[in-house]
Amino acid sequence: MATNKHAIIRYQALDKCFRNPGKKYFIDDLIESCSLALIDFTGHNSSVSRRQIFEDIKFMESSQGWTIPLIKLKDGRKVYYRYADMDFSINNQLLNEREELQLREALNTISRFKGMPQFTWIGELSAKLEQGLKLGKRKDIIIEFEQNQYLKGLEYITPVYEAIQNMSALEVEYKSFKQEEAIQLTISPYFLKQYNNRWFLFGITTGYKNLTNLPLDRIININTSKTEYIPNKEIDFDEYFEDVIGVSVDPEIKPQKIRLKVDDSLYPYIKTKPLHGSQKYIGTDNGEIIELELIPNYELESVILSFGEKIEILSPNELKNKLVDRISQTLKKYQ
Repeated sequence: MATNKHAIIRYQALDKCFRNPGKKYFIDDLIESCSLALIDFTGHNSSVSRRQIFEDIKFMESSQGWTIPLIKLKDGRKVYYRYADMDFSINNQLLNEREELQLREALNTISRFKGMPQFTWIGELSAKLEQGLKLGKRKDIIIEFEQNQYLKGLEYITPVYEAIQNMSALEVEYKSFKQEEAIQLTISPYFLKQYNNRWFLFGITTGYKNLTNLPLDRIININTSKTEYIPNKEIDFDEYFEDVIGVSVDPEIKPQKIRLKVDDSLYPYIKTKPLHGSQKYIGTDNGEIIELELIPNYELESVILSFGEKIEILSPNELKNKLVDRISQTLKKYQ
C-alpha cells in the first residue's frame, strides 16, 4: 500500500483526536490512536514513530496541509494537543488537487471489493463520493440518491456521531409531536439509524433503564454533557432490529408469525423486494400467501396499508383487527 494512503489515515486519526474535548491527547496517545487506525484499515500491526507524528502535525499546520489551528497545552511537565477552534476539521476544507488525486486512488483501491457480500456498500459510497465531490468524468448529474434535504435535524448527525465515537454524553433539548413544551434529556448515545428518510438516535437516558429512541428532526438543540457516559454493555445493534421493520422495538413482545395474502398483480414486486428478511412463500389461495416472522409495530402496519387493497392480513387476528380499525377511522374522514 502506498505511503500516502497511510498518511491520510493518520491525518484523519489526528484530526479526530484534536477535535475531542473529552480527552487530553499527549504525544503517546496520538501515536496509539494513529497505530490503531492503521490496524483497523490494514488488518495488521503498523507501528508509527514519534518522529512521524511530529512530521504529520507539521504538515497539517502548514499551508500545504490544512493550516490547522493547533494549540499545545501544558499539564505538569507534559504537553497535550487540541484545536483552538473545536468546530474545525480538516474534513470541512475544500479538496486541493493533491487530495483529490489521493481520494481517486483510495476509491480505485476499495472498488476492488465490489461484488463481495460484506462490501455491498462500496458501490453506493463510490457513486456518492464521485457525484458529491465531482470526481467522475462527467460534470452533469447522472444519479440521484433518495433523501429529504429539507428534513430538520440533519445538522445533528455529525455531533451525535462524534459523541458516539468519543463516548461522550449529550444534553438534548427535545420536543415530541405529542408534547407542548420541550424537555431536557441527558443521553449516552449508542447508535444512529436511518429509516424512511428520517434519522433516529438510540441511547440510554440518565435515570432510565430502557433504550431511548429520539428522531433527530424533533431535537431542538444538542450540547456535550459533563455527565458520566454510560457504556453500552448489553445491546448488539446488529441483532436489535433483526425482528422488526423500522425503528420501533418493544422488548416485551416476541416475534410472531404473520401471514399475508398478496394479490397476483403485486406478488412479483413483493417477491423481488421482500417486506422483511424473514419473508417466505407458503402457497396460493386466490392470491399468493407469504409469512413473516417479526414483532408487529406501527411501521409494519404502515407498510401493509401502503399497498391498499392488494394485501390482506390472514393472521394474527390482533394485528388484523388493528388495521381494520385504522381503515374504518380513515373511511370516516371521507364520509
